[in-house]
Amino acid sequence: MSNLPEHLLAKSQRGDKPPITLKKHLEDTAKCALQIFRLDGRWGQNWCRFFKIQGTEAQEKFLLNLRVAALLHDIGKANEEFYKAVSEGCNQTFRHEHISALVLHLKQVRSWLQKNSSLDVEVITAAVLSHHLKAAETGDRQWAAPSKGTRNKPVKLYLLHDEIKVTLQEIARIASLDHPPEIAIATFSQDTIWGKAWEDGMKAAKQLKRNLNDERRSLLLAVKAGLIVSDAAASGLVREGKEIEEWIEEVVHSEAIANSEILTAIINPIIGKIDARLKNKPFDLKKFLAANNTEQLQVLQDEIIHTFQKQIAKQGSKVLLLAACAAGKTFAAWKWAQEQVNHYKVGKVIFLYPTRGTATEGFKDYVSWAPEADAALVTGTARYELEAIAQNPPDSMKEKDFTTEERLFSLGFWSRRYFSATVDQFLGFMEHNYGGICLLPALADSVLIIDEIHSFDRKMFDSLIAFLKHFDLPVLCMTATLPTCRKNELVEAGLKVYPTTSDRENLKDLENKENHPRYRLEPVDNFTSAFTKAKQAYSQGERVLWVVNTVDRCLAISQKLKEELKVEVLTYHSRFRLTDRQKVHTETVEAFAFQQHGQRKQAIAVTTQVCEMSLDLDADVLITEFAPIPSLVQRFGRANRHLVREANFRGALHIYEPPKALPYNREELEAARKFINDLGDGDISQKRLADAMERYAREERNADTLPAFFTSGYFARMGSFRDTDDYAVPCILDRDLDEVEALFKARKPYDGYKINVPEKWATGDRPSWLPRYLRVAEWEGHYDERSGFQTKPLEEVDLG
Repeated sequence: MSNLPEHLLAKSQRGDKPPITLKKHLEDTAKCALQIFRLDGRWGQNWCRFFKIQGTEAQEKFLLNLRVAALLHDIGKANEEFYKAVSEGCNQTFRHEHISALVLHLKQVRSWLQKNSSLDVEVITAAVLSHHLKAAETGDRQWAAPSKGTRNKPVKLYLLHDEIKVTLQEIARIASLDHPPEIAIATFSQDTIWGKAWEDGMKAAKQLKRNLNDERRSLLLAVKAGLIVSDAAASGLVREGKEIEEWIEEVVHSEAIANSEILTAIINPIIGKIDARLKNKPFDLKKFLAANNTEQLQVLQDEIIHTFQKQIAKQGSKVLLLAACAAGKTFAAWKWAQEQVNHYKVGKVIFLYPTRGTATEGFKDYVSWAPEADAALVTGTARYELEAIAQNPPDSMKEKDFTTEERLFSLGFWSRRYFSATVDQFLGFMEHNYGGICLLPALADSVLIIDEIHSFDRKMFDSLIAFLKHFDLPVLCMTATLPTCRKNELVEAGLKVYPTTSDRENLKDLENKENHPRYRLEPVDNFTSAFTKAKQAYSQGERVLWVVNTVDRCLAISQKLKEELKVEVLTYHSRFRLTDRQKVHTETVEAFAFQQHGQRKQAIAVTTQVCEMSLDLDADVLITEFAPIPSLVQRFGRANRHLVREANFRGALHIYEPPKALPYNREELEAARKFINDLGDGDISQKRLADAMERYAREERNADTLPAFFTSGYFARMGSFRDTDDYAVPCILDRDLDEVEALFKARKPYDGYKINVPEKWATGDRPSWLPRYLRVAEWEGHYDERSGFQTKPLEEVDLG
């Protein structure tokens, strides 16, 4: 023992705080595992339900395996290189968790653990190896391969240290094992002992994949994810000076959401807001609540809400809601959630959206009515979005602070009860997104609403199907329209479609809205004709929304309209700095927001596909290039959206051919032409659009691949939740580098300066301090705060 350090270290020392020993961190991680997932608590029960771990024996087996994995996960840190890395700073030849997993494949260790038949040693090893999501079977991060830039050399081990012996004795205690073995191996290298352990490990990894029935997969996934959560909690809470038991008791084991809580926090304020809008008067929540008792609020709710919004609550725990744009799906979802908490003991209601913009709108319009300590916006740029909104907050956000404990990262959201988030933040766990895994206990403790599912790319939709099939959670999926093939897949995955044809016989309010001829289809011959229509409509005081398929054409048409009309034309697309995009987004939404007809002001905007999802835009005239059928239907939904003009008013739909099919393919546009030809000229309703879409939407393959979370076995690497777009890359503009550097070095957020730029134009010199995922693009000659990033002279853009 004389050549061993007095203490083994788990983390680098921070300031004058005492160092965290390896023994303490392993104990803390096991403590977090037990406290978070205890089986007499709601989170433990919901975690087991989510992963379909049924019965007392199976649930106790899960918790035992998780606790053992927690005590073993960092045992590989007991080596000289790691000790020097955290105390002095040096490179490490081998990743510590790779060593930890190989220790579990030493014969004496494995034989000892296998004496308890409740311990699934392969599951424990998989959790230990993959808990940093940096373990692969081959290639980069290959298990037990030397790290890049290091020399393959033996590493001195400290496995005979008293801290390791005490840890193994604790495992023996909780797992009822006999005295643990001594691991008298002095070094780690790719020699015969460790080479044999690696060979045995690779064989076990392959056997685990082959022998993975549903029950064992549930155990594997629950333990792997549970260890990451427990390790994150132990590290974060200790780092921030939190008492583990006290914090977990307060945050994790809070009261379940009651039906009455949703009514008070969300539904009553929304009812008041709708009532004020219908009566064309300002809304004051305090005055509204003071003027109406419980009975009066219920009467008002019964008067305002539609029948389908009431009936959705009776459709069960897994539902696909298909209803027209602006029919009131989001409010219906809150009524559904209110009913679900009568049947499930949960602590969260989570709304997921496909984009940051739609998640932010969902937060502003609904979630933010909740008390500030209960509501959360969860996107990649939420802090920036909240700061921007605070400059001119809506009624629901006045005098509220929705920020979380940022240094706890995902754990800072665990105390919140109502969420509006991008789908990636919560479902990204299926591609081993670390933040998504850390949010997984909150997801398992929720009722979940997923909006705008029509917009999911194929990879996202595959993940959605896998999620619905393999996890037990109350889920409501929503959209206005959906191709038949995708609807059938969702039904096969367990969702109940609402409303059905027979349901609609008793939903006259919804039927009237969907069958109302709100549009007049008037295709035009070409761009020139469309341009004439836009000028005429705007000159007559109408709201004109023009949607095109590429940013270049968006910029060129906007510039041409500015020159002709001599007015500022709103330009909205994806190629803005976030700070500028947020302003343009707000201006566009406000220009096309709900207003009674007499108050409506003329407006004109040119946008790309960003307008298709959940944005509450209400145009009088909609001009669009041909696009895939689901995109066309969504674009049409931005015209005459709220039916606030006279009953015989029709929103004009002008469609024309783009000069090129890209970014879509010719087959998609050909199907769209047939779709439009079938509809013909004249009046059409949303119901007619939906019916035609079912006939003409392209057939797709069924979901035939599982996300990496299900298939990785021993291993785990972070992947992409979406079909990746390598065309655009995140950048900082060269003119912003000095400001961004100052923020970066002060550890302040600089999200407002980020912009996605086509890779071809990300050619600026990259400073060494800039995070590796960011590139540099030129401002001069390319960028304008009002119009965004331009890649070519606008006069060279082919408009058709």
